Amino acid sequence: MIEYYENLMEDEQRKISESITQLHRQTFLLERIYDKKNKRYIINKDFYQCDKHLEFIRAYFAIMGIEVVENSQMGVIYIRGEQVLGERLSKLATLYILVLKLIYDEQMATVSSSINVVTTIGAIHEKLGVYRLLKKEPSMTAIKETLALLKRYQMIATVDAMDEIDGYSKIIVYPTVNVVMMGDDVKAILKDFEEEGETEDDDDESEI
Repeated sequence: MIEYYENLMEDEQRKISESITQLHRQTFLLERIYDKKNKRYIINKDFYQCDKHLEFIRAYFAIMGIEVVENSQMGVIYIRGEQVLGERLSKLATLYILVLKLIYDEQMATVSSSINVVTTIGAIHEKLGVYRLLKKEPSMTAIKETLALLKRYQMIATVDAMDEIDGYSKIIVYPTVNVVMMGDDVKAILKDFEEEGETEDDDDESEI
């Protein structure tokens, strides 16, 4: 493994190191990501750098007991394992992920030529209302903090600037929501929330 790395050009070594850092920091690397400046999807250089040296990167993470998984259908490379330290999530962030998964599945079940889905803040909150998961509208500060967290983990991209977020703001839902949460998990958790009625306890946390 060390020999493989040392035989690479210095610039290639730097690129691999940057991509490994990104993968470890955000858990997921998407093949294509939304570029807000140009308003289009662009190729993610870190994804292709990892894909190019995938066996080396797998061996690198294996030392730490971490598995590197590539899903070519979804266009995502991600890490998993007990050594992957998840971030504690607020109740609102957990609910957002649940609803984003539901919205993703609904749109993909209709007609779509893309693996990414577009929704709005308003649609997310409408879905939360349908399942009676929120008794009152969260503050804009809480919404922005939640969106920033989900962006960091490559689960969403915001089309509008964060300081312009409102109910009509578009959200791109990346296929990584399928990795974070399976359909059966969503149903089970929604049932638990409905039965327990604990929809406003912000001290409750889950983990990515």
